[in-house]
Amino acid sequence: MKTRSTTILTVRHQGVVAIGGDGQVTVGSSIVKADSTKIRRLADGKVITGFAGSAADAFALLERFEGKLKDYPGNVPRAATELAKEWRTDRALRRLEAMMAVVDGKHTLLLSGNGDVIQPTDGVLGIGSGGNYAVAAARALVAHSSLSAAEIVRTALSIAAEIDVYTNNNIVVEEMACAS
Repeated sequence: MKTRSTTILTVRHQGVVAIGGDGQVTVGSSIVKADSTKIRRLADGKVITGFAGSAADAFALLERFEGKLKDYPGNVPRAATELAKEWRTDRALRRLEAMMAVVDGKHTLLLSGNGDVIQPTDGVLGIGSGGNYAVAAARALVAHSSLSAAEIVRTALSIAAEIDVYTNNNIVVEEMACAS
């Protein structure tokens, strides 16, 4: 049975970066958990990650990424690149089915098992089953509302939850100030 889970969204807006995720974990056609937390603070709260995919695989990646952050303190892009290289070349890691969104005061990054480290141009990034729905909603809200970054993330994730069966309204949002 395939484990499906989550939508993660991050938005940079008005000097703040916010990242949020829903709480649903689905195995096959059954919801097995509705209140999973998929957002974590790392590096003494200076880095926030969100993960989508298999929970066990995501935690394995999260642990490795935390190690890379210790190896390259204060350099999130380098830590992400080193993890992506290891993820792509290591036989065991290559089998992991997960993606990570990573934010700090300066960067928003997507990490994937294909070796991708991608920084979105507009500061809006979504991953997981409802990621594209959440990104579309967030971009519209950034352009046409006066909501804060956290409010945009929460609203866009709620919209995604109305469309995507693998996303629910049990939403957790974290935020931090952007570096100038």
